[in-house]
Amino acid sequence: MSQLEDMRLFVATLDTGSFTAAAERLGLSKQFISKRLIALEAQLGVRLLVRTTRHLRATDLGRAYYEQARTILQQVDELEQAMTGANRSPRGRLRITAPMSFGTMHLSPLLPKFLAEFPQVSVELELSDRMVDLLGEGYDLAVRIGELADSSLVARRIAPVQLVLCCSPDYLKGREPPRTLAELAGHDCLLYGHGPHVEWAFGGEERSKVVTGRYRANNGELLRDAAIQGLGITQSPTFIVAPALASGELVTVLDAFRPPPGTVHAVYPQHRQSSMLIHVFVEFLQRSFAAAWHDEG
Repeated sequence: MSQLEDMRLFVATLDTGSFTAAAERLGLSKQFISKRLIALEAQLGVRLLVRTTRHLRATDLGRAYYEQARTILQQVDELEQAMTGANRSPRGRLRITAPMSFGTMHLSPLLPKFLAEFPQVSVELELSDRMVDLLGEGYDLAVRIGELADSSLVARRIAPVQLVLCCSPDYLKGREPPRTLAELAGHDCLLYGHGPHVEWAFGGEERSKVVTGRYRANNGELLRDAAIQGLGITQSPTFIVAPALASGELVTVLDAFRPPPGTVHAVYPQHRQSSMLIHVFVEFLQRSFAAAWHDEG
């Protein structure tokens, strides 16, 4: 057996978490896989795995080897797919990171459809609102919203996104809605994030403004729910608040200062540009959102 095949056994073992699960996935015996990985460790002269009766985990060197081996196997699979023709169905694992609210509201219903359409593909999704290091943390693709920082990542447009300021009709009872940005100082603002300052983006001459309020959260759905309950004004993308706006639970304010539409992007490392799996996934997202969303930009 070649070292490349031993790499596949090692990656499958860590992906599944055990020799037994890897054996079931690959149609081999767990004794065979264990023996091959012992031989791989002997060939490399390092210990890759810590084995106990109850757990199996990678050593630090094993984790580094796993990340490099996974990249190599992806490149080999992509090369094989390119050589055997574009009509071949994509296969492999796609590791994705996306913002929490966008993932729960919009990727959640789409990913089962994607997996049903491409049965040789597996997906690992992590939802997080932090800025993930794709290369350092081993992700294949990230969904990002708004302006992109300068980087070496490839960006593909998926869908438009519009920010609006909104609050509940109950919040406005007995008080005037803000008509200028300066009047926001007299209102309760619902703040996204936990930094020392929160800035809201606007259109026109004043492109941003620092706002304050008593309630902060790092999740847009929590802020939407707080706004519906009358706690204040929130700035939110329409993909979170559109149903509440349509039902009348929320109303928009300061529409004259609404910023220009932004964009939802799929970003991935440059060395993955030839990946059939990534291209198929991005095109699937573009197609799905074009059918579901009205293009505002």
